[in-house]
Amino acid sequence: MNRTIALGLLFALFIGAALRFPQLDARPMHNDEGVNAIKLRALWEHGSYRYDPQEYHGPTLPYISWLWMKLIGPKNFEDFTEAQLRMVTVLFGLGLIGLIALVADGLGKWPAICAALLTAISPAMVFYSRYYIHEMLLVFFTFLALASGWRWWRSRKLGWALLTGAAVGLMQSTKETFLLAIVAMIAALIAEHFWSDAQNAKNQETPTKLSLKHLVAAVIVWLVVAIVLFSSFFTNASGPLDAVRTYLPWLHRAEGASPHIHAWDFYLHRLAWFHSGKGPLWSEALILFLALIGLISAFARNGVEGDKHFTRFIAFYTVLLTIAYSVISYKTPWCLLNFWQGMILLAGVGTVALLHWLRKLPVQIIAGCVLLAACGQLALQARRADVEYAADPRNPYVYGQTAPDALNLVELVQALGKVSPQKNEMLIKVMAPQNDYGPLPWFFRNFNRVGWWSEIPPDPYAPVMIVSTKFNEAFDKNKTHLMAGLFELRPANWFELYVETNLWNSYVTSRNSGVNQGH
Repeated sequence: MNRTIALGLLFALFIGAALRFPQLDARPMHNDEGVNAIKLRALWEHGSYRYDPQEYHGPTLPYISWLWMKLIGPKNFEDFTEAQLRMVTVLFGLGLIGLIALVADGLGKWPAICAALLTAISPAMVFYSRYYIHEMLLVFFTFLALASGWRWWRSRKLGWALLTGAAVGLMQSTKETFLLAIVAMIAALIAEHFWSDAQNAKNQETPTKLSLKHLVAAVIVWLVVAIVLFSSFFTNASGPLDAVRTYLPWLHRAEGASPHIHAWDFYLHRLAWFHSGKGPLWSEALILFLALIGLISAFARNGVEGDKHFTRFIAFYTVLLTIAYSVISYKTPWCLLNFWQGMILLAGVGTVALLHWLRKLPVQIIAGCVLLAACGQLALQARRADVEYAADPRNPYVYGQTAPDALNLVELVQALGKVSPQKNEMLIKVMAPQNDYGPLPWFFRNFNRVGWWSEIPPDPYAPVMIVSTKFNEAFDKNKTHLMAGLFELRPANWFELYVETNLWNSYVTSRNSGVNQGH
């Protein structure tokens, strides 16, 4: 690898790590993160994982998390922390920067370095690198498939074809939406083929051909990886078939059977210009602008520093994938990462093309200083999103986030457990419609007797009861319990905490005793 590229990538990795690692526990666990953690619990404690075609996405996240937690040491699931779990996705987020080394000759030296820096500081990339969900793994494996495919194209070595197949298998085993990226890749290859044919006819160049033998080998590896993972290492025979069945419920959601239905500009609005209430202005318009320049230069004569075929392929791929995600009505903001990585690659190309088009050195210096200042502003946005606005709905990347008030509920229940004679065997009953109790299973992972109901059970009473206000219950009427507080679990999603009177009195006594000892 060129020394300049290596140093540039190392610098980008340093910046990326500085933005991603600190204060990983600054935000309460999102519902999806909590669900993923509980899915990991079954694998950790019982060695069992079974793919569910209805929900929860693919097996790569739990299996990789299992390996990671084995490496860093905690023996009991109760000792796992948010920061430890989020380190999994942080590492894959940083891995995206490293993978740019594989396509540096395709993008060009300086476009690759610029793309690495933009990946490091993009607020969306930083924020969702710190989210314990599948998306960052999907983006990483997708980029690995693109990068190893490019390396095969350059070298024609079987090893790169096999790695490409493995990457596609890992894509499929991560999330069902991998199919959008695969279709976009194939369509981009076809589009680039016809575009190149037209150019080759003019320039009398000989087009490069695919190797059927290597293609078949890659597909076999893809299927082997997917079958091994979906079958839970050959312990779940229906898993591979479920990987096909899954598209029935997911297509149903994409058609509109979901609360996550949004307008076509949902993603671009959050990326380009987002301002809510009295919150700050958020914008990654710099990357969008540079990506547009990169898109134009990809089709201009002598417009790119790197390989023109690869740059055009990335341009076709990114445009097609952006359109696909925009057209589908089902949208959650982290899905934007899938086309945003392509935008960032184009932005790297666009940065160098813009400076080249300006021609005069003084103008280039001024433009370079402006771009550096704008990059600094992106990094500041990323830091602000990570900590100050990590759980604030005025942050464009916050979506259905657990409210900080939920931690007050958790802290109080934990304190009740300490004064209860049963300790972590204290009975807790949680009641919410449609199982709408968010990440509470994660927060109460140290309690062994927690019951979960989607309706009020025949016998609802327990020492501790957490009840959705949607049920309009008043369990304190019979004087055996009192309502100890009202807590917001997610925006506009409120829960009442009922505590057995004797347990509450013990808690109050312990608090008063602690205060007196403090004096």
